[in-house]
Amino acid sequence: MNHVAPLPGTKRACVIGAGLGGLATAIRLQAAGVATVLVEARDRPGGRAADEERDGFRFDGGPGVLNDRAALEALWALTGDDLSDAVTLLPVEPLCRYAWPDGTIFDLHADDGALTREIARIAPGDLAGYEDYARFTREMLAEFRTRPGPAPFSAFAALARAAPQLARHQAWRSLWSVIARSVKSEHLREALAVPALIGGANPFAASALLAAEHARERSGGLWWPEGGMGRLAQALQTRFERLGGTVRLHDPAARIHTLGNRAHAVETQSGWNDRFDAVASSADLVHTWRDLLGDAPRGIEMARKTRRRAHAPGLFTVSFALEGAWPGIPHRMVLLGPRFRGLVEDIYAHGVLPQDQMIWLDHPSLTDPSLAPPGKSLFHAAVPVAHLGKLPIDWETVGPMLEQRVLDEIGRRLVPDIHDRVITRFHTTPRDLALDFNASLGSGFGLDPGPLATGWLRPATRDARIGNLYLTGSCAMPGGGLPGALASAEICARTMLENLP
Repeated sequence: MNHVAPLPGTKRACVIGAGLGGLATAIRLQAAGVATVLVEARDRPGGRAADEERDGFRFDGGPGVLNDRAALEALWALTGDDLSDAVTLLPVEPLCRYAWPDGTIFDLHADDGALTREIARIAPGDLAGYEDYARFTREMLAEFRTRPGPAPFSAFAALARAAPQLARHQAWRSLWSVIARSVKSEHLREALAVPALIGGANPFAASALLAAEHARERSGGLWWPEGGMGRLAQALQTRFERLGGTVRLHDPAARIHTLGNRAHAVETQSGWNDRFDAVASSADLVHTWRDLLGDAPRGIEMARKTRRRAHAPGLFTVSFALEGAWPGIPHRMVLLGPRFRGLVEDIYAHGVLPQDQMIWLDHPSLTDPSLAPPGKSLFHAAVPVAHLGKLPIDWETVGPMLEQRVLDEIGRRLVPDIHDRVITRFHTTPRDLALDFNASLGSGFGLDPGPLATGWLRPATRDARIGNLYLTGSCAMPGGGLPGALASAEICARTMLENLP
């Protein structure tokens, strides 16, 4: 913990939650001269991206790749420093491999020539159609990358300002409809739609705005921080502290105290209590309103409204290590099942646990051998499932059975003798997300990024009633995922700096 006393008259801010979005917000504030305290419930930074050592393996619970290197570089560039001096980023290629039960395999590449050959192999009739879609995604990224959005009190005010761009790009259309308009192969359609699911969005309902992510990944590439996501989080914490920031780990925020229409103090579980000119929360929205602001009328009102909003699905994950090296399994892979639309409907609409599954499989030790002992491999599998509000099952009973099903499917399709090779394994459920991270309904992504909760229609950065209370990270505009969390941090810090008294 850093204890650098701010100069008299220095503005002070508190950021709640040391996930990647909270860390980025705190760095931006501290670099601008605002004395900032970062409060984190866990004993290490990173939130769900924090690492865990087990049996000589370093497991991460966060994203399997970094898909916005430029936003990370900007955090060091604020003071003329270089990200590469603190973190080594290793390229991930192919960007992703998609595999279907019928034996079809499709590798998504950043290189145009390699990708054209892949499309010609599995869907030769879609070469021109894919280029139309790719052009659309590039236009979306160019339009909205340079315009991260205003930070108004009202999401509807944001919509009004964004309306010309949204209309020009037909953002009211669903992502699936835009893909299907250009591409006819069901396999290729599914491959282009899966990234939305990995971000918590239903591609059949979510806005075409999400298409920009395809262009972002192909233009900027995918990266892995050497040592793991937890090491990246530690580098961000070190960066913040070297700028003079203060970090309080293993001390959960318990209350944001308000006086009239101002947030004036933050209290933690240990009893620590301090006053601030502004407060930003990167915690779960319902937790922020219901638990941290539950004594304030605004907290009660917003908790009720937020609980009624649609939430994204939960996640069931299996982390495991195997004997042997597996160079044929890429860093990032998606094992699709026999159904796509029906599976999505089961998760988002019906709230059932289907027999088939879609497995998002990461193999980070392929890119970064430091994560595992020599001759051994580390994997992380994630399966989207309905959240606790739609699927209120006993996860303590179902969890071990689903873990077995996930490993069985990976064994059937990739590693025939997987059960003989397992060294260690463990799983997490939506219930764990609810208990460990205060995730409302055990959602793995917060609010459902549907048509009315995407981009600038996510919850506003600055609260309309408590004028010095801010939301940041994946819970706020412009959305979830790492690029959204880092963009939100930039918007939030800018808005706080503009409005500090």
